[in-house]
Amino acid sequence: MPDVLTLPLSLLTYPQIDPVIFSIGPLAVRWYGLGYVVGILFGWWYSRRLVMTPRLWAHGKAPMTPVDIDDLVVWAAIGIVAGGRIGYILFYDLARYLANPLDMLAVWEGGMSFHGGLIGTVLAMILFARRRGIATWSLFDVVAAGVPPAIGLVRVANFINAELWGRPTDAPVAMIFPTDPLQVPRHPSQLYEAALEGLVLFILLAILVWGARMLRRPRFIAGAFVAGYGLARIVVEFFREPDAQLGFLLGTGWLTMGMVLSTPMVLAGLWAMATARKPGAPA
Repeated sequence: MPDVLTLPLSLLTYPQIDPVIFSIGPLAVRWYGLGYVVGILFGWWYSRRLVMTPRLWAHGKAPMTPVDIDDLVVWAAIGIVAGGRIGYILFYDLARYLANPLDMLAVWEGGMSFHGGLIGTVLAMILFARRRGIATWSLFDVVAAGVPPAIGLVRVANFINAELWGRPTDAPVAMIFPTDPLQVPRHPSQLYEAALEGLVLFILLAILVWGARMLRRPRFIAGAFVAGYGLARIVVEFFREPDAQLGFLLGTGWLTMGMVLSTPMVLAGLWAMATARKPGAPA
């Protein structure tokens, strides 16, 4: 890292937004938690809409009902929170949490891994699909189509929390985050992630769902989501500051844990899309 970073001519001002929306006694409602809640509710509503639209499905009938989606919400929420927290602990900061076990429960302080949340949600959906007799890949497709907005909202909450900021830069979009001990201009990489992983990915999946009608080919939408997220995350990792406790891996100066965890996602997603069966084909 350079000793002195030249301030860009046009430095954006970081907006000072209180991470706490409001509090009642000891109860505090935070933007971070609200992002998860609104994201889950949107995913529930959007999934129901997909299931209730016959023209999107092979033979005009979805392999699940709106009631199934209603009941899935609790399962998915548990998978997201438990998987996200456990994933962060294992992938990013295990030593700290082994030294302070009670901190594992402090979810409101942040510290959630998307990759862990994905694994937790996938396991929850597999169990739910088997219990209800639902085609597992079709369930993955429906849920995946509505996930990006939730990711985008949480990334915006990361920005409000002034956490997970980007690498030092002299780009015109740079800003100084109040939580940065170095107080140097950095990429607002949280907003890059919100745009790519949230808005752009959602639009691409919507085109595949509503335009190309790819829900008729089980696992294509899920594959597109997984590959799309993996690619977006790898791109943003070149602008995002790696976690302090990990830094760059293998002494490369560029390889991060986010890249390592996202690469298998790209490969798995491409496989899912390439092998997605056509309507009427045997499973």
